[in-house]
Amino acid sequence: MKILSPRVLRALERFNAAYPWDHNAHYHRWILRQLPKRFDRAVDIGSGSGDLARLLARRAVAVTAVDADPVITVQAQELTPSSLPVTFTVADAVAEFPAGTYDVITCVATVHHLPFAEALACFRNHLAPGGTLVIVGLSRAQTPVDHLLGVLAIPANAAIGWLKNKGRSSPRPASMTAPTRTADMAFDDVVRETGTLLPGARLRRQLFWRYTLVWCQP
Repeated sequence: MKILSPRVLRALERFNAAYPWDHNAHYHRWILRQLPKRFDRAVDIGSGSGDLARLLARRAVAVTAVDADPVITVQAQELTPSSLPVTFTVADAVAEFPAGTYDVITCVATVHHLPFAEALACFRNHLAPGGTLVIVGLSRAQTPVDHLLGVLAIPANAAIGWLKNKGRSSPRPASMTAPTRTADMAFDDVVRETGTLLPGARLRRQLFWRYTLVWCQP
């Protein structure tokens, strides 16, 4: 479904490049609100530059941050104070998932890089009883609701970029340098597969081309 002309899209791309902001970091505070005030072990899948892992470490006894990209993992280590209990690991998030169980598992803008059903099953198997899984994912626009949210996000995206950068052109933050890819699954497909693997999970479409998933291990 074509929403905007190529000329308008190019203008928006130039604007967003001049006033960048991290759409994933926008949801970090929301993620923290889904979690207990204190917990023992957490793992952040697709940790990127480590922003969320550092936030989790202020509540956790230990945080394992996993990313497949060695370059951004080195950047994350350099940005992380030694006083924070974060261990950074370069690994495949499914095939090499860190051993043991975790009270909290987070995964932001990463699950669409993974085999979806296999990833959810892996997260479920490593989540401790009573633990919380929080995913912020990307899905392919398919329904009228998806396209409407996409249209609404366009002016909001530009406005927030302008405000966050205080009207000044800025370089991209380190958190926005990780490799990206387009989501293949539509939101309805995400809901269907999640219902099979994680009964009772709460899924919501969100602004800025994202959806959220929260599930608690019985």
